[in-house]
This record gives sequence, structure tokens and C-alpha cells, in this order.
Amino acid sequence: MSQSRNWRPGLGAGKTAGKGGAKPSAKKTGRAPGQLPAPRKRFGQHFLKDTRVLDDIASALGDVRDRTVIEIGPGRGALTDRLVERAGRLIAIELDRDLVQHLRARYADKPHVTIVEGDVLETDLGALANGPYVLAGNVPYYITTPIIFHALQLPRPDVAVYLVQKEVADRMAAPPGDKTYGALSVNLQAVVDVTVLRKVQPGAFNPPPAVDSAVVRVTPKAQAIVEPEIEARYRSFVLSAFGLRRKQLVRVVRTVANLDAEQAAAVVASCGLSPEARPETLTPADFATLVRALG
Repeated sequence: MSQSRNWRPGLGAGKTAGKGGAKPSAKKTGRAPGQLPAPRKRFGQHFLKDTRVLDDIASALGDVRDRTVIEIGPGRGALTDRLVERAGRLIAIELDRDLVQHLRARYADKPHVTIVEGDVLETDLGALANGPYVLAGNVPYYITTPIIFHALQLPRPDVAVYLVQKEVADRMAAPPGDKTYGALSVNLQAVVDVTVLRKVQPGAFNPPPAVDSAVVRVTPKAQAIVEPEIEARYRSFVLSAFGLRRKQLVRVVRTVANLDAEQAAAVVASCGLSPEARPETLTPADFATLVRALG
């Protein structure tokens, strides 16, 4: 393995995280020896404890015996315990320093496990994996969407399994015309297939969140609807269009692309779309056609 098992963004190989690389004492952590770190509100921590859900998440990744698995937010290690036994190589990214120390001690005798202290949004996942990988995580609800789109940067994971707020899961998988269909639905479904695997009740967590959750599997499309070179422009257009979701398509194109009425109508007609259509009825492919026509 090219990186230290105690690798941290910004540290060279062989260096350990923390002051001088020393383990914090019980006095420093404020915990008795063996006591697990408590959930922290500022990190949005809700630790999954339901063994059936944990097993389902691990199983949804498929056979990973010869694969690299990246886990986002391992927490106390409930899902990590399962992945350790299944994965050829496991990299867990954790922001909470107390949990990092706990995890490094917990898996100190597992040479195929790397615990990374850092912010996943500042971590190049592809570079970290250094090859094909799969992704799993119980992601903090307040940054779910940024994490999902961060993980969509190329090279994408071969499969990603997330535990997210159920409302977000519904929007991720919603079809055109559905009341929950929106910019998140379109921007995801343009490049990946989304499957909601199961609902998860609040009681499956410690502490229980105020909302229901769901397990979602995301896999790259065999043929993406948008090319990598226009993805950024596509996402921006879709976000702007859904800011006008009740407007008719000509008005949307006119406003977003800064065209006059005649120019907007010509673009819509060239795409074979109805001028009266609204964003919530367009497919991801329809949006791609529009973005290409706008150049």
C-alpha cells in the first residue's frame, strides 16, 4: 500500500495525524478507557445500530473481496466491521478526531484497512483509491447533496450505497412528472441509475433523527446522457430551470439563456419539445438536448 495506514490529507506517507502522532490520553478525550465517543451534533452524527440495515448496506455493494471500498463517515465502526471482513482493501474517511483515534485502535491489526482523518469534500476519492473502487456511507444529512455530487466526479465509483434522508432518496429516484422530481433527480439520472433499496426508521439510529431514512444504491450508466465536458453546464442549466419550474419551456429557455422570445422558441422547436412543457415534465435526455442546442 502506497499510503500510511494513518494517512491524512496534507500529511506525507509515514506521518501520523494529531500532535506528534501521539494517542490522546483518557484525560484529553474526556472518556474512560474503552468508552465509545458520543455523537456530536455539530457533525450531524446519528450512528446506525440496526444490524439488518448494516448487513443490507454491506451486501448492496456486491462482492468486494478483491476490491477497494471507501467508506464515508465510519463513525464508531458498525458498518466498518462488516466491510473489514468483506473487502480486499478498505479506506474509511472520518472527520471527527476522537472517532479517528477510536477506529485506528480498533483496526490496528488489520493491514488492509486505512483510516483517513479529513473532510470527504476536500478529499480526491479517485486519487485516494488509486484505481477502481466502490463507495458506502451513512452521510450527514446536512451535506448529503454535496457529498453525492462530489462522489460523481470522475473517476466515479463502480457502485455507491448511501444511507440518506428518505425525502432525499425519493427525490434522487423520482421520475419526470412526479411531485418530488427536480434538479437533483435530473442531474443524478443523467449520469447514474438510482435505486431505493429500503426504508429505515429513526429507531435504527443512536440518537434517532427526526425523519425517516432510506438506503440508496447509485451505479454509473453504461452510457451517460451527458458528456463529461458539458456536465457542469448541464447542472447549472437544470438548477436554473427548476427555479422556474412552473413556467413554460420557452419562458424558461428565454430567461436562463438570456434570449429573446423568438430565439427561445426556435431553440425549443429545434429540440422537438413542446413550448408549453414545464421543467418538471422533461426527461434528463430532454435537458441534455436543450443544453447542446444552446451551445
